Amino acid sequence: MSNLKTKPAVESVPVNIGIEGKDRKHLAELLESALANTYVLYAKIQGVHWNVAGPNFYGIHKMTEEQYGDLAESIDELAERIRAIGYLAPTQLATFLKMSQIKEAAELGDARAMLETLAQDHQTVAKNLRAAVKEAEEVDDVFTADMLTARIGSHEKFAWMLRASAAR
Repeated sequence: MSNLKTKPAVESVPVNIGIEGKDRKHLAELLESALANTYVLYAKIQGVHWNVAGPNFYGIHKMTEEQYGDLAESIDELAERIRAIGYLAPTQLATFLKMSQIKEAAELGDARAMLETLAQDHQTVAKNLRAAVKEAEEVDDVFTADMLTARIGSHEKFAWMLRASAAR
């Protein structure tokens, strides 16, 4: 079992896709955690996008726009996968904040600090997704494993871009 924060998934409809009910429930919980982390990170990146200032404003503004656009698509994919395996996707911001390992920014700080924080957050999401991939593979949910594996690549690339942009 992973150490990801989860809450009980609420089944909405029974499905028969070749994955046991208890395994689908656990997968839904892992996907909910991924969704919560992604949603909080999305909001955090948008905050940087809106508020960054300094000599690298334009480049950071464009980079964060690309990142939050990517995350918006992944939020939809994660929620739809939860639905496809028979569970309701969480919708409340309070739920996302409670479940997420990504924390809201207490303050923005300077551009470098913002970039370093976002890089760390992307790495946290990638690490948690990696654990979820292993669990999806264990129950032969290749679709979820593939989807989350692709997300790992995106988060690792974004973390690299942010680290490189924050370098002195």
